[in-house]
Amino acid sequence: MSLLEVSGLEVVLGGKACVRDLSLKVGEGELLGLIGPNGAGKSTLVKAIAQLLPYRGRIRLNGQDLARVEARERARRIAYLSQGDAVQWPIAVQDLVALGRHPYRGSWWRGAGTPGAEDRAAVDAALRAADIQHLRHRKVTELSGGERARARLARVLAVQAPLILADEPVAALDPRHQIQVMALLREHCNQGGSLILVLHDLTLASRFCDQLLLLDGGAGIALGAPAQVLTAQHLRSVYGIRAITGVHEGLDYVLPWACEPREGKSEMTQG
Repeated sequence: MSLLEVSGLEVVLGGKACVRDLSLKVGEGELLGLIGPNGAGKSTLVKAIAQLLPYRGRIRLNGQDLARVEARERARRIAYLSQGDAVQWPIAVQDLVALGRHPYRGSWWRGAGTPGAEDRAAVDAALRAADIQHLRHRKVTELSGGERARARLARVLAVQAPLILADEPVAALDPRHQIQVMALLREHCNQGGSLILVLHDLTLASRFCDQLLLLDGGAGIALGAPAQVLTAQHLRSVYGIRAITGVHEGLDYVLPWACEPREGKSEMTQG
């Protein structure tokens, strides 16, 4: 069953078509990776789904037109992790993570919404999942880039939304925490949640994602299982690279290896 359906999506910013006629479906328990070179439209697509940019086309969540869903309800059903890790105010990590519970609480300025047992449990679970329980009382501004990235991820996990939109969540992490975070996001899907993830690391994309959407110039080039998308032709035409491919522990992997001349781009293919 499809949790999210995107039909004929177009995003035009400053007169430029950043996303062009894209359609996709994400099922319950599915992890969709968005890949492509810089400027391909990956972040723009995620922001449009999050209702942060104007668009043409239709986006449905559980069969409902997402543009018609009330903002607080939408915030309970979709958790968005933006690119970058800018946190400017010196609040404790646990308080940053607790912001993820805001859609379930009253207005902050009215003093409503004192965290209840469910909120505290969600925050504790998110801190554990992101491996930052020991940092809960530290100021966010005192953390390293990788620690701050995991704190921001924990805030998203605390929402407990069925759909997570994450824009490069592993970009600032060391290899151990990259694998740990990807495994954590994979577990979110294993438990029935869904995830749309922007990635540049093709090795992680090939290992952890159920489907990949390859974008270039705002257009979809290929959509399907990793092995069907990360072909030698697509890697050469879109990225201008050659890769080593193989299978390890029953999982396919792709390892970018050398630059090659780019070829003409193919039409959108679906596996």
